[in-house]
Amino acid sequence: MPVPEIPQFTLLIILLVLTAFLCLFFLLVGRRIGLSQGRKQEAAEWKGRRLEEIVRARLKQSRAVLGGLVSEQIAPLLPGFPFDPGDCRFIGKPVDFIVFRGMNEKNIRELIFLEVKTGASRALSDQEKRLRDAVEAGRVRWVQFDV
Repeated sequence: MPVPEIPQFTLLIILLVLTAFLCLFFLLVGRRIGLSQGRKQEAAEWKGRRLEEIVRARLKQSRAVLGGLVSEQIAPLLPGFPFDPGDCRFIGKPVDFIVFRGMNEKNIRELIFLEVKTGASRALSDQEKRLRDAVEAGRVRWVQFDV
């Protein structure tokens, strides 16, 4: 049985359609790969910038905390400090200083719990508030422990 002959014009049209289809297919695949790579690169850049912002913020906060700690300890040496620096003992937590007013003159007249605040935050922590309330309510006493 003889195979019918396809006219050359029809073959040319089929080849052109196939070529156009393949070109379109590769363009769409390439676009999709490019978009995917672009999103990945954009995400990586965003994470990198975000990480830098986080690190900068943490360093700034760390410096502020360290500055506050140093300021608290040298507060008795600063101008305008209301107590004799020799009467102050730094304890740090839950209150910064205990001031033994008159200790340098060997005549302690008053015991003061002193909290030093630096920076923008001047609010007491919950623990500091509880200590303040206990002192103001008179819930303070003397205990001696003999070893």
